[in-house]
Amino acid sequence: MQSPLDVLSQVVRALDATGIAYVVVGSFASSLHGVYRATADIDIVADMKPEHVAPLVSVLQASFYVDEQAVARAVARHGSFNAIHLDSIFKVDIFTPLPGGFGRQQLARRRREQITPDAARSIYVATAEDTILSKLLWYDAGGRVSQAQWADVSGIVRAQGARLDVEYLREWAARFGVGELLEQALAPES
Repeated sequence: MQSPLDVLSQVVRALDATGIAYVVVGSFASSLHGVYRATADIDIVADMKPEHVAPLVSVLQASFYVDEQAVARAVARHGSFNAIHLDSIFKVDIFTPLPGGFGRQQLARRRREQITPDAARSIYVATAEDTILSKLLWYDAGGRVSQAQWADVSGIVRAQGARLDVEYLREWAARFGVGELLEQALAPES
């Protein structure tokens, strides 16, 4: 059985082979920047165009269940689709960003990260700051009850500390209406 990293590597190779810019986001990104948390899937933002649909599906379909019509709808509507690895049943959710949306910001600021000591395994990952903002947005949208989302935010803040660009965080948190949540996350524990 293949590990989630193996599955992610296959999807990244497919995105690279078809010329699609991408960034890994969500709990996988927060685990890289903060505290590890097992996750049921991997989330990716991919800058897909209609002309990418058939080539990407063609590359993925040898190892993944992926519905070409679902991919085409996601691209047309700036929505999401998933690719399910056939051997492991591990799911990769791929989101197509809105023009001018936060997904575009994540793509523009992405960083190549080494995910294993093997130099061949590096991927584009959302920055720690963009991961915090995304997690705060999900936490807020979910009624502020997800302890997993809040733990991801807290873990990144603790692990990154003074390396965080707090000015950037405050600017974007204010734009998104989650400024007070950010301040809670940044406050030293009593």
